[in-house]
Amino acid sequence: MADKIKREVEKLYALREEIRKMGGEEAVRKHHEKGKLTARERLDLLIEKGTFVEVGMLGSEFGVAELQPADGVITGYGKMNDGVTLRDVAVAAYDFTVRGGSMGITNERKVSRIREIALKQRIPMIWLGDSGGARVSGGGLSGDMIPMFADSGYLFKEESLMSGVIPLVAAMLGPGYAGTAYIPGLSDFVPMVKGTSFMGLGGPSLVKMVIKETLTEDELGGSKVHCEISGCGDLEVKSDEECIKAIKDYLSFFPQNCDQKPLRKSWDGDPEALIADGILSVIPDSPREAFDMHELIRYIVDDRHFFEIKPRWARNIIVGFGRLAGYPVGFIANNPMFYGGVIDIDAADKAARFIWLCDAFNIPLLFLSDVPGFMVGSKAEKSGIIRHGAKMIHAVAEATVPKFTLIVRKSYGAGYYAMCGRSFDPDLLIAYPGAEIAVMGPEGMVSIFARKQLAEAENPQEMVEHLADEIRPQFDIQKTARYGIVDEVIDPRETRKVLIRALEFTKDKKIFRHPRKHGVYPV
Repeated sequence: MADKIKREVEKLYALREEIRKMGGEEAVRKHHEKGKLTARERLDLLIEKGTFVEVGMLGSEFGVAELQPADGVITGYGKMNDGVTLRDVAVAAYDFTVRGGSMGITNERKVSRIREIALKQRIPMIWLGDSGGARVSGGGLSGDMIPMFADSGYLFKEESLMSGVIPLVAAMLGPGYAGTAYIPGLSDFVPMVKGTSFMGLGGPSLVKMVIKETLTEDELGGSKVHCEISGCGDLEVKSDEECIKAIKDYLSFFPQNCDQKPLRKSWDGDPEALIADGILSVIPDSPREAFDMHELIRYIVDDRHFFEIKPRWARNIIVGFGRLAGYPVGFIANNPMFYGGVIDIDAADKAARFIWLCDAFNIPLLFLSDVPGFMVGSKAEKSGIIRHGAKMIHAVAEATVPKFTLIVRKSYGAGYYAMCGRSFDPDLLIAYPGAEIAVMGPEGMVSIFARKQLAEAENPQEMVEHLADEIRPQFDIQKTARYGIVDEVIDPRETRKVLIRALEFTKDKKIFRHPRKHGVYPV
């Protein structure tokens, strides 16, 4: 080897070694003291050893002589083992030990490059968020801030255009303020680490300055705020390690891009096997008694494994992923444990977004209906229940993936349509014995048609329940089935067998839709 090139190679290796130290020993120590892994440690957990190809490792802040290792963001691609397959993914891991992982010109150029690679190769894009937002230097505005601000708009445009083409994951493992808050805002899946992750369009100092509100990061935009109140977060986890595991578990249900179908996980069970008798005790005898729909879901899915999305927000509806004979399936289920399973504005938004997500990536949908209808009343109307409910109805109508509907107990009013009733083209519409499909429930009918009697009754509520029980047999699903409204009434123990057959039968389903640019979504 010639001496000059040898010296240059040695310098290159020395530089790489310096860059791998990130912000230095002291910065890394402080990072660890907060209970956080470094960006490179997170990548070691996410990507299989020896497969990561780093892109832009030598990047550093423009116009600054001092080395800024990787300019605060590690970008590249590699292979991830999700438990089903070894898949290629593209990653941008913000490094908080270097300038707080802030966005500068070089930083954003690197992320733009990896987004380009992800879209060109049609592989999932993963952000590991830990960034303070736009870069500020030397106690004042960076000279690069204005051009960086102008250029970073490409991030939002490009991520919007990537949506529905490749899976987009934004894991929040630290702060994500200002521009970096819209990365999760535009992504498909946003897990957040409890106590260390935060999102907001402005941090506590900016909020205090603008609206004189004094808040901690956690109070302003922590995981509880976004996973329970705003709905911007999809899953609260306890640690960085648990967050990386959640990313892998989530992507295991997805194909690499919209032109593929999700892979079937190897499964050696009996597709004809009946569910254990315990499923019969899940649903209460009284139609007025609440029960946890999660229990029914766990009987239906393989190995009782259900990956729930937004489990603590809009809890009156459940959405998430499970498998049937290894096939990924998206579940939408009313949960009577919360508000009786009624669909309110948050539940409608949660369901609509999930349905659009599954439809974009060819994941079949299973609706478990136990719905009294949409929320009514002045508060609901002023909040826009018509507009929000229309989102869910629009999403169900538009979906072309295999759709299956199971009426568990009841399906009333427009809730029947939103939960994929007959007119929304379910490929299979089945019901359990005792289920009901109607414009409204017996109690509702009594309250309308027996108003005079109820006005004169000593105990109106008791009379409602008595009269409702008298007319309830008229709602029985076996009578409804005579009109061909359901395909079959089944024994709950047959649920898996019937659904697995339907999945096999519809796996090559194709639907024609009238050509158009896109629908006008009721948002």
